[in-house]
Amino acid sequence: MTTPLKILNAVFYVTKTDKRPVREWLMDLSREDRRTIGEDIATLEFSWPVGKPRCSPIAGVTGLYEVRSNISSGRIARVLFVLIGSQMVLLHGFVKKTQKTPSKELDLAKSRMKEVKRHET
Repeated sequence: MTTPLKILNAVFYVTKTDKRPVREWLMDLSREDRRTIGEDIATLEFSWPVGKPRCSPIAGVTGLYEVRSNISSGRIARVLFVLIGSQMVLLHGFVKKTQKTPSKELDLAKSRMKEVKRHET
């Protein structure tokens, strides 16, 4: 039996000070929640493109996507990412508390996306 090939390779966004904010955020979650989010990210890696409910583009921000994960206690987690070639760069993660994604969460992801794209060229 052959092992399925990844279509995308998920990588963490790295700050100028060598921090990985999404990894650090994940480590603050329970093992169960990390597993759920990890499985959802893996689904995208092996099955891209994936649509709703697992993944969707962010309206009004070209190139920015979100992984949608239902985690413990009825909470909803989001990991925002950008595609750079075959890399899925995980920019920002948060637990959603309202129906609309807060602008501070989007602004942070957009800022990181610009930085990643700037270094791509």
